[in-house]
Amino acid sequence: MSYKNVVVTGISMLNAAGLDLQTSWQNIKDGKSCIDKITLFDTSELETKIAAQISEDFGPIATKMLPKRDKKQMTRATQMGVVAGINAIVDSGIDFAKCEKERVAVIMGVITSAYNERERGISESSIIVKSMPNAPSAWLSLLYGLEGPNFNCSTACASSAYALSLGCDLIKLDKADVVIIGGADSHIDQECIRGFNQILALSIRNDSPKTACRPFTKTRDGFVIGEGAGVMILESEEHARKRNAKIYCKIAGYAITSEAFNIVSPKDDGVGMTKTMRMALKDANLNPEQVNYINAHGTSTYVNDRYETMAIKNVFGENAYKIPVSSTKSMIGHTIGAAGVIEGIVTIMSINENIVTPTINYMDPDPDLDLDYIPNASRPHNVDVGISNSFGFGGHNATIVYQRYK
Repeated sequence: MSYKNVVVTGISMLNAAGLDLQTSWQNIKDGKSCIDKITLFDTSELETKIAAQISEDFGPIATKMLPKRDKKQMTRATQMGVVAGINAIVDSGIDFAKCEKERVAVIMGVITSAYNERERGISESSIIVKSMPNAPSAWLSLLYGLEGPNFNCSTACASSAYALSLGCDLIKLDKADVVIIGGADSHIDQECIRGFNQILALSIRNDSPKTACRPFTKTRDGFVIGEGAGVMILESEEHARKRNAKIYCKIAGYAITSEAFNIVSPKDDGVGMTKTMRMALKDANLNPEQVNYINAHGTSTYVNDRYETMAIKNVFGENAYKIPVSSTKSMIGHTIGAAGVIEGIVTIMSINENIVTPTINYMDPDPDLDLDYIPNASRPHNVDVGISNSFGFGGHNATIVYQRYK
């Protein structure tokens, strides 16, 4: 059976580094820490008081871009996803009037709509619609009259990477010509922070927010919550070339697996992570030696960073020491459900600009973690093949392989 090739023709992201693709990409390239004290609510009763919030300028942007009545029925997190979707569609240049709309799908990775205490304080209208985690995909379908599959994927920190994998399946199997995939999330609320503190997952370095997230270092003490959204437009190569679309890259392969081990911890020594990366490379029909860059899950937690490093060594052997590895989370925090797509977009931009972005705050190396983590500053580097890892609570693993389009 022959499968259709999948290419990326539109991208958009917004996060603490910026409210559009170019601004956020530039700040990530510059190694800017976007973590600061939380201003959305009172943190006096919380152990963690820092996060990577998006700019307050997002409100006016959403007001300008979204229909007034629709916006009133969306939470801030849902608005992020829809705005990112609109921007990605514009970037792709696609005209849905010229598409078979029943062959255009929308799949978003969203864990929660974030209809929390703060949102309820603003308005308690449209409670049901605001509470729907499938709202971003539904709103995008409604805005453009898209009649293909339209659903939400909720697999913790791997949600948007799972959405991408499922979108690729639809195109490869000729079930769709175009799939809008993405993720949106905001876990910056009191309940979530309190819950993550209970399991010792968050950094409590409140006196130094800019240096709090320090993946792969000896002094890492947990991740920092971020928020944001990212969207990609996937198309079959045939469909994209027919409309003369610009093509950012090819989705060469992917793998989604279950650890089947522990609700919050990966298998010892990164066994599940190893399997996922190997399966993704096999799906891409690529050898480990062909990989030029790894965008790591890189949470800045003790277990993840240790086991992900071990898994990379398991997969790439001695060549692991020659492959640059970095954590985008060191700058924009952990965007949870949106992390997979945002970090995938960073990988795509690295391929297109031949530059690899840093792991900042890399000041105190862990002697047991000895790979090239691109410490503190971006560098020029040819990237023909990059992989992006996403590993979530519940044992949800995903690895996506991005390849330069020729």
